[in-house]
Amino acid sequence: MKILEVTRVNPSSNSPESATELCLPLTFFDLFWFKLHPVERLFFYRFNELTPAFFNSAILPKLKRSLSLTLLHFLPLAGNLKWPPGQPKPVILYTPNDGVPLTVAESNADFNLLSSNGIHDAVGLHPLKPELITSDDSASTLALQITLFPNMGFCIGITAHHAVLDGKTTTMFIKSWAYICNQLQGNKDDSALPPELTPFFDRSLLKGPDGLDMLYLNQWLDVSGKSLKITTSAGESPQPVRATFKITRDGFNKLRERVLSEVADGGRQLHLSTFVLTYALVATCKVKARGGDGDRGVFLGFTVDCRRRLNPPVPENYVGNCNTGMYEFVKARDFLGEDGFVYAVQKVSGMVKALKERGVLEGIERKLSDILDLLKEQPDSKIQFISVAGSPIFGVYGSDFGWGRPQKVEIVSIEEHEAFSMAESRDGGGGVEVGLALQRHEMETFSSFFLKHV
Repeated sequence: MKILEVTRVNPSSNSPESATELCLPLTFFDLFWFKLHPVERLFFYRFNELTPAFFNSAILPKLKRSLSLTLLHFLPLAGNLKWPPGQPKPVILYTPNDGVPLTVAESNADFNLLSSNGIHDAVGLHPLKPELITSDDSASTLALQITLFPNMGFCIGITAHHAVLDGKTTTMFIKSWAYICNQLQGNKDDSALPPELTPFFDRSLLKGPDGLDMLYLNQWLDVSGKSLKITTSAGESPQPVRATFKITRDGFNKLRERVLSEVADGGRQLHLSTFVLTYALVATCKVKARGGDGDRGVFLGFTVDCRRRLNPPVPENYVGNCNTGMYEFVKARDFLGEDGFVYAVQKVSGMVKALKERGVLEGIERKLSDILDLLKEQPDSKIQFISVAGSPIFGVYGSDFGWGRPQKVEIVSIEEHEAFSMAESRDGGGGVEVGLALQRHEMETFSSFFLKHV
């Protein structure tokens, strides 16, 4: 890896908006994620015979210019998380001359391997992800990296502060950047966005229990003090490997048929969505791949987008966190038998149905404390975490900057807390891609179980 440039891209100075200070409060949805690990995504773009000269003269300037224009719509993302003196909680603050940190690099690593579905060392992706700039009293909301792979393509890495952006918002930002990049023609700048990509920042629509924002913040402060630095894992465990698995439309039909044939009432009470089937299959295979003590605790967790589930609903283009977590604790033994997959489907289906019946705000006051208590116990416990990042509905493979759709999209941050990723299948056939980071022996065992099902 060779670093070519470290710079900061500012919102276009041609607009009066960029000269205006902007301050946004953090909501209770934001503060739930206050100190959790940033979301790190990589978008690989194949461009055969891409020379450094063409990259530097054509691609990089267009990416920078379109990024500057995009930030006019997303001014808070060019700012920083700040904790003003005398204020009870941090804010997102944009001031004129703020900008997004951008690293430009060149790599001689194997582009084909890093963007493949096969098993490869997870550490190979780490140089491609940018780091957020954080201190006790300031944290960048976003960091970007563009890496050239000569004669192969390039990669765009985005790291997003989780107290500022959820996965849906991060994807919307990338799509907006790609849209504007496609609109650039010669010296003409066209920064208009379609309605679905035009950001909505109004926090007043988010209604939750009184004092929930400060409850969450104080719980975080009890853990790590009054600092905006983000604590990451020490990385003492052996380096994992990564791989991507696919479930096709036919594969989902096969999974549904199996469940319906094995449950007593013909599955009439089950919610058999692609999400439920995917999560249940991955959970079953991960628990079996770990093996060991059947009394081991298993944490099942996933996030739920709350935008359309709130009253009143929040626009789909709302920028910020607007999700909550669903979780349950079960025992490994329930997954280890032949009926482990059907058990998992019933369990996850029940979690989804409970969400619909109770609403997304039910029990929200205790959710962060439950998670923090669990994380505190994790080093000394044998609990296996199973959580998910991303969603097929984000449509990450629609992020075309003008040189074709991504060859591969990876979420590097799934290495934290044993998560797996979900995305729509790149081929557009209605399938789902699942990304994992596991120890090599577990990955090989997982693969054998997974392929037997689909």
